Amino acid sequence: MPDNVPAISVMYRRESDPAGLAEESRRVESLGFEALWIVEDCFYMGGISQAAIALASTTTLKIGIGINPGVAHNAAILAMEYATLARAFPGRLIGGIGHGVESWMEQIGESVSSPLTAIEETTTAIRQLLHGERISIDGRYVRLDDVQLQPPPEVVPPILLGVHGPKSIALAGRIADGVLLAENAAPHYVRQSRAILDGERSKPGYIGVYTCALVDNDYPNDAHARMRHVIAGLNSHGLSAQTSGLSFAAELQAMANEGGAANLEANMPSEWVQQLGLVGTRDEVLAGVEAYAAAGADAVILVPSPDWEWNSWLKQAATLLQ
Repeated sequence: MPDNVPAISVMYRRESDPAGLAEESRRVESLGFEALWIVEDCFYMGGISQAAIALASTTTLKIGIGINPGVAHNAAILAMEYATLARAFPGRLIGGIGHGVESWMEQIGESVSSPLTAIEETTTAIRQLLHGERISIDGRYVRLDDVQLQPPPEVVPPILLGVHGPKSIALAGRIADGVLLAENAAPHYVRQSRAILDGERSKPGYIGVYTCALVDNDYPNDAHARMRHVIAGLNSHGLSAQTSGLSFAAELQAMANEGGAANLEANMPSEWVQQLGLVGTRDEVLAGVEAYAAAGADAVILVPSPDWEWNSWLKQAATLLQ
């Protein structure tokens, strides 16, 4: 793999069978990926339990949690969970905390009026506890009285924030080790995020980028068509934090307004697909990974569509590591 390529990892989709997680974790490790990332989306699989399965099934593979919704977890209990995994598998856990999808948080009675305050209080408390501090907090959302981990982990796991907007990314620069950027992030957005993140820090923070990716060395044209379908779906409601700064943002919004995903899939330029996903032959996808690195990404996390067959997708993705 070229020297200018960042760490390449893969995501285990939320729709997957937990019974297969141990075997697939070992497979991901044997193929040489840096990490396996798991997700905690309502109402699929729990993040901590997935991480425990994956860590216990492997020996060197890093396991990232991307992400635990902060407001859905008590800060002290989540710190205990992270600490347990970090003590049992030192140096291999990457913690991730996010706001949580607002509609899901409403469903479970955990919606908050100030998500920014909530994630700041939760993340700050968790990191203090992981570093061995004894803390008492009487915050807006986090209330702890004389809490200290017994004992804290010797190797403290990094904590990343899975956030989108500039205020949240700036907050991550102040209180976390870095950020996780969601799918649909073009290199332009990564570059903007890098500037915001590091503007709040004395040393560079970590940026991991989720990106829909499809390597097909045999039928690249078919891969482009399949990726077009995925990108159209991601952008069917128009602009997001990831896409609002793109040169074609106004056109994307207009096309989404006129006909949603179907219109985008039929009519958007192929350049948009290549900006918002990684697709094609090994060399084409590697060029996209290198573009993320040039924009400031430390790691690229390859995301399969639930419509794609996992085994063949993973085999093709592994050619990037050669």
